[in-house]
Amino acid sequence: MTTALYTLIPLALLLVAIILVLGLWNMLRAGSGNRAQSLMRWRVVLQFVAIILVMGALYFTRG
Repeated sequence: MTTALYTLIPLALLLVAIILVLGLWNMLRAGSGNRAQSLMRWRVVLQFVAIILVMGALYFTRG
């Protein structure tokens, strides 16, 4: 279980970083506001998933 978490945590963090960069890129080139909102929603969801994974890893390795 912990091996899966240790694999998923960097993946989740990488996805958050990619979405963040895409959002910044969209903002810098004055892209669509709808796309910016969509990217922000995805970033928030992915950050939540990343936090849950980190907290799960801490919980399961605490023992």
